[in-house]
Amino acid sequence: MTTDTLTRAPHAPSTARSRLAFAGIAAGNLLVLLDTSILNVALPDLQRTLHPAAAAVPWAVDAYTVVFAGLLLAAGALADRWGPRRVYRASLAAFAVLSALCAAAPGVGALILGRALLGAAGAGLVPASLGLLIALNPDPARRTRAIGAWTAVSGLGAAAGPVLGGFLVELGGWRLVFLVAPPIALAALALARRLPAPPRAAARKLDRPGLLLSTGALGALTFGLVEAGTAGWTSPLTLVPLALAVPAFAALALVERRSGSPVLPPALLALPRVRAALVAAATACFSFYGSLYLLGLWLQHAYRLSPLGAGLASVPLTLPVCVMPFFTGRLVARHGARPVLLAGVAASIPAGLLLLAATGHRPPLALLIAAELALAATGTLSIPGASAEMAVAAPTGLAATAQGALNSIRQAGSALGVAVLGTLGSLSSAGVVVLAVGAAAVLTVERATRKSV
Repeated sequence: MTTDTLTRAPHAPSTARSRLAFAGIAAGNLLVLLDTSILNVALPDLQRTLHPAAAAVPWAVDAYTVVFAGLLLAAGALADRWGPRRVYRASLAAFAVLSALCAAAPGVGALILGRALLGAAGAGLVPASLGLLIALNPDPARRTRAIGAWTAVSGLGAAAGPVLGGFLVELGGWRLVFLVAPPIALAALALARRLPAPPRAAARKLDRPGLLLSTGALGALTFGLVEAGTAGWTSPLTLVPLALAVPAFAALALVERRSGSPVLPPALLALPRVRAALVAAATACFSFYGSLYLLGLWLQHAYRLSPLGAGLASVPLTLPVCVMPFFTGRLVARHGARPVLLAGVAASIPAGLLLLAATGHRPPLALLIAAELALAATGTLSIPGASAEMAVAAPTGLAATAQGALNSIRQAGSALGVAVLGTLGSLSSAGVVVLAVGAAAVLTVERATRKSV
């Protein structure tokens, strides 16, 4: 099928072909989220076999996150320029090869390098996969439902990661963790051959300064926030990259204003619905992932739960991520994104109030479960709702760029949430922060979406 044929085609692909194409698209993002969590439970076994320095252990996990977040915006721009199918297939192949190399890593240095390169491949998968999904579903209502299903299937990767990782470590050690990805990536690559080639944006000059500055600024910001969550806010490894990120973002804004083909077009950010989606996604990830990290630590500390017990106690927070996005996509298709986004960011307000009420060393477990359910509503409404709104609001030629920007701010919000909430001394202080951030987000999203009604 040629690009012109795809552009003129009045009908959607056949159901069987559409399902196979969807499976190929969703598998790539499932890999990305699976790799963010599957290694965590394998770290003790990795330490026993590789004997790394203590400071190097967290970076076996975090190298992936920092590079992934830093390259998302650039990957979206490149997918729009070179075509999302080409970028997606190349990233899948790289993910399969790099995962196998990580499994064979002779030392922690080689493993950290492999994880960083995996982050680059993952960054290529996310905006390109959404660009393909948008092209596969030209009807806006069908598109929002498809994005809800894509988010839910992807959520299975994040939820299954710790369980699958633990099983594989018990079966044969940490190296088996990296051998999950190659067969999935190769199957997705085979299915990707069936994907139609969406029309590319008109050829334009590559904004190299913008790509370099956006990558450096986002990478430095994420690096500093990750270090803040582990080494504290006063560590030089926290302060230096955060200080470098500020002039990098300022220079990026200046360069983009003068560029004829900016990596993040100002016209895109000028759209109120795009800004609302960005704010909702950042707020939801800040509250959801920051609280998930904090509650995991708190449950083990205050209630003396085992890691497995703490994981089971967090089920009300994590399980809805695998189910609710199916319904969120349908809600957006039926009622529009505005009420869904507002409900999502507003759900963080009762979550903050419940955490604020969790005073003392051992607050009632029922109170924490109620807070988890409110936080789950925030994540499962705002995040897929923002993706669906961005898919409809952004111009077709900037679909992957818009999704790259959305996922960049999601990663920054998640890292900031862990850094801020994870270092607070009590649940009640975390409640104050979640409450304040949620209230500010409600006002911002309401004002932005009101202009587009």
